[in-house]
This record gives sequence, structure tokens and C-alpha cells, in this order.
Amino acid sequence: MQENMNFDESIVIHTAEMEWLGSPSEGVLRKPLEREGTESGRTTSLVKFMPGAAFSPHSHPLGEEILVLEGVFSDETGDFPAGTYFRNPPGSKHQPFSKEGCILFVKLDQFDPLDLEPVKVQTDFNPLNQGLGGLKVMGLHQFGSESCALVFWPAGEHFQPHTHWGGEEILVLTGELIDENGHYPKGTWLRSHI
Repeated sequence: MQENMNFDESIVIHTAEMEWLGSPSEGVLRKPLEREGTESGRTTSLVKFMPGAAFSPHSHPLGEEILVLEGVFSDETGDFPAGTYFRNPPGSKHQPFSKEGCILFVKLDQFDPLDLEPVKVQTDFNPLNQGLGGLKVMGLHQFGSESCALVFWPAGEHFQPHTHWGGEEILVLTGELIDENGHYPKGTWLRSHI
């Protein structure tokens, strides 16, 4: 079942208004944002592990990208508290679980097949760098034309009109983002056309 896979259109989803849906693993819930297939292919979603929930061992043919939003996410390589960003490269395998529960922003099977470098960043301990205008930026990953960063917009910041060649995807983590098309509170996911 495909969902939001037309990349010629822009999408805005207020995730706070969505219901959590079940998954193949008991105690793991999802809010699907884009989905290529029912349980395979390109997927972007919010994922909620209830305390003690676990997924069976599995692989990601074209990688997995995660930002831990709340709680502590774990697998056989360690425990990852809120603020941890990581990328498991194409072909990687793991067995995820959460003792206390957690909420994640997850992207599956979207890597360039040559993007093979594992990434783990604890964003709470990394400095923000000066961006354009009053923006502060923490670069998380760059490969080819893909770039991933945390961007802090100070209150009242007005950014100059600009274009993102190849599209742009945003998850509002705190506060409210505003542009000429609307207001986007915490939890809003936006994808501009590619």
C-alpha cells in the first residue's frame, strides 16, 4: 500500500493529529508519513516503542536513519537516549528494543547504495555552528547531494526566499515554524516537491 509517494507534490502532515497504528511487533506503534510498500521499501514514520517492546532481528537493504525523540532506544550495540541521531548503512542488521519506551523519527531504505558509513551522533553534546542569518546549524550527515542537519531558528527570524534543488524535508522538533504557506507546530512533517 503506497502512501505519499508522489514526489511532485508538497506534503504537510500534523503528526499530533494522527493515531498510532499497530506494527508486526507487539508494543511497537507507528504513524506512517510516506510508505512504498506495506512492510518493505522506502518508508518514513514516527515509531513508538512501549516499555519492554522489541523487534525481531532484521536488516535494511538500503539503510536506516533514526533520530531518537523521546526515551531510550536500544539494540545490541548500545543504548541511545533522546537526541541521538544514527544511520545504519545498506545491508546492516540489528535487533532493536526499548526497556523504558521511546519515540523515534525513522527513515528506511532511502540511502544511496554507496553510502556505507555508519553514523552515530549524540546531538546534545555537539556544538551548533553559525548558519545564514541568525540560524544555528548542526550538520549530521552529507553524502552526494543529500544533506541532513538540525537547524535552530531563533524567535522572530525571517529568512530570505530560497530554493532547495532536489527538495527538502523538515520535522519540526520544538516551537513553531512559519512560512508564506502556513504555521507548522511541533511534530509537523513537511516534504517539498523534488
